[in-house]
Amino acid sequence: MTSQAGDRPEPVGATRRSKITPEREQEFFEAVLEQLRECGYDSVTMEGIAASTRCSKSTLYRQWKTKPQFVAAALRSHRRTRCIDTGSLADDLRQAARAAGELSGRDTKLLQALAHAAPQDAELQRALREALVEPEIAALKEIIRRGVERGEVPADHPALEYIPAQMFGVLRIRPVLEGEYADPDYLVRFVEAAVLPALGLR
Repeated sequence: MTSQAGDRPEPVGATRRSKITPEREQEFFEAVLEQLRECGYDSVTMEGIAASTRCSKSTLYRQWKTKPQFVAAALRSHRRTRCIDTGSLADDLRQAARAAGELSGRDTKLLQALAHAAPQDAELQRALREALVEPEIAALKEIIRRGVERGEVPADHPALEYIPAQMFGVLRIRPVLEGEYADPDYLVRFVEAAVLPALGLR
């Protein structure tokens, strides 16, 4: 289900790519991500993006051949890096929780929108991990590495490997259990009540 019938590409000459400025490209990506959040993956169409961004479908198809390729490119444009270093493992985890909570609604909506489509398309699944999962895991692992180097927690502490799962788990499950996203205050409270005690930290 890469696109709906009305989304078949218009005939275009050979394989040339249209000349799109970075600003215009980002506008397309933002439109894709917004429609994903609001309508879900199946409702996103090349025709709909073309209409919302006032361009032709052929322009989009020249740049991205299929809907999964287009969505994957939009996800990769969304990738961000995060550097948190307060000098304290406990405070770093609090800051990471707060930062995750600030984007919780937007990112969780994307994860929910792509939950069924991503496993069916390898490129889409890779892009989802590259955009929303791997940067967060890498940031948490760096926080943990520095905490271990400072001697705040032993390297072989059994709870360390579960921190990413705890953080991601609560982001995904709160909307299911309580009908609300895990906002910054909720995530900080979670870290202080569950993560820090498991590590023997205050």
